[in-house]
Amino acid sequence: MTRSASEGARLNPEVRIIFPGLMLAMFVAALDQTVVATSLPSIATDLGGLTHLSWVVTAYVLAISVSTPLHGKLGDLFGRKRLIQVALFIFTVGSISCGTSQGMVELVIFRALQGIGASGMMVNSQAIIGDLIPPAERGHYQGYMQSSFALATITGPLIGGVITQHLNWRWVFYVNTPICFLALLVVTVRLTAAAHVRRARHVDWLGAALLSSGITALILVVTWGGNTLAWGSAELLGLALIATALLVAFYLNERRAQEPVLPLHLFGNDVIRVTTPLAFVAGFATLGGTTFVPLFLQTVDGASPSLSGLLMAPLWMSWALSSVICGKVISGTGHYRRFPIAGTFFLGLGLLSFSFLGKATPYAVLAAVLVVIGAALGMNSSVLVLAAQNAAAPEDLGVATSTTTFSRTIGASFGVSVFGAIYSASLVQELRSRVSPSIAARFANHGADIGREQITALSAHLKAEFVNASELALHDVFRGGAVVAFLACLIALRVRELPLRRKRNPSPSAAGEEAGTGPEGSGVR
Repeated sequence: MTRSASEGARLNPEVRIIFPGLMLAMFVAALDQTVVATSLPSIATDLGGLTHLSWVVTAYVLAISVSTPLHGKLGDLFGRKRLIQVALFIFTVGSISCGTSQGMVELVIFRALQGIGASGMMVNSQAIIGDLIPPAERGHYQGYMQSSFALATITGPLIGGVITQHLNWRWVFYVNTPICFLALLVVTVRLTAAAHVRRARHVDWLGAALLSSGITALILVVTWGGNTLAWGSAELLGLALIATALLVAFYLNERRAQEPVLPLHLFGNDVIRVTTPLAFVAGFATLGGTTFVPLFLQTVDGASPSLSGLLMAPLWMSWALSSVICGKVISGTGHYRRFPIAGTFFLGLGLLSFSFLGKATPYAVLAAVLVVIGAALGMNSSVLVLAAQNAAAPEDLGVATSTTTFSRTIGASFGVSVFGAIYSASLVQELRSRVSPSIAARFANHGADIGREQITALSAHLKAEFVNASELALHDVFRGGAVVAFLACLIALRVRELPLRRKRNPSPSAAGEEAGTGPEGSGVR
């Protein structure tokens, strides 16, 4: 494709109609990861089942994680238009069902249904961009897509709090319906079927079941370890053995499956062989480290949940702006390797800086660090997907997208659990040197789940000791996040930069070519 043709693709008004619909799908799927956080107390009051409350969040994230590879594969086999339509429908049904739930178990089940739909929306919206836009211009669009993801992720708790306060928690789920309907309308009316739908449609259901079960068991190990179950308990070790057995069985199955969910030949590609572990380690550092920033603001600085959301504004604003700028630079220059290297380095620098902040730190300094972290996240957010898509054959576009997304999601799940365990262990160790063993043990049972109300109810002495201990424990978490981020930077140095193709839909044999003319048809009506 010539430069003028390439610019025509970017300015195509029909693509511009489809793209906002895809952004809406990404926004609402990302929003529901965090929007319920500030609604949980109201949900617990109405539905009871306090012991299952954390599963309102966990079920959604877990369902996204385990279903991501299958959505990518099904999109390659049956077409992404059909898959994103089904995903939007599932998400909408799940949202309405969540809003009408009459019990906590019922709500958790429907949150999992929501997560299955959200996974398809996230994966296929990015893969559809891969179908419609050549890699040389794709950064321009993926930058905006990731800014939508950033905005939804960071503002979710604030939006949820406002809706819960002025309406009720059920509307946190009901508001998804018109957004999903609009996205579904745009996709149905304007998007044509994908050019690369395979004739052979042998779905590897066994592989999907083994992978989903194995990953579920593995995530439960890191989620329950040190919290629900002791790390050395027989139950946790048994669950870890089950996870290992299922994943080994999955690997053996994929070697002989006709249409594997996770094609092993992808890892013969030297780009994807690096971007996949890089996505895992970067996700580990990103969510594992930044999840504890609001806890720092609330526990150490004494901010309310709503105020801490506002104080996080420099992070999400710089994240969104950085995503857009990086996308434009990539489309303008054709170079992308520098961004994951710089992004992981500055993420490590930002997290390391947080380990020196305390309750006496001026907000201007804290905001500057948040800007650095946000800019780093913007550099990382979409580049790895772009690199994997550019290196993959067209028939593997969906699985290349889902593999990168899946790896990042699993890394994030591990990061939150591991850093949560570090925080809890460090907090207890600090408290034991400051308060009586019985009080330290009481805090140990709650770990990172200690609420602001519980802290406020403490005596002045205990509150001061807890805040000091929590500050030091969070410093350990941020230092750990920095180490992982710098490790990701070392991996990023191994990413090989291929020329960004100017073809929109090249043949498999031409997947690595830099220039040429794509087939007719824009993918829009």
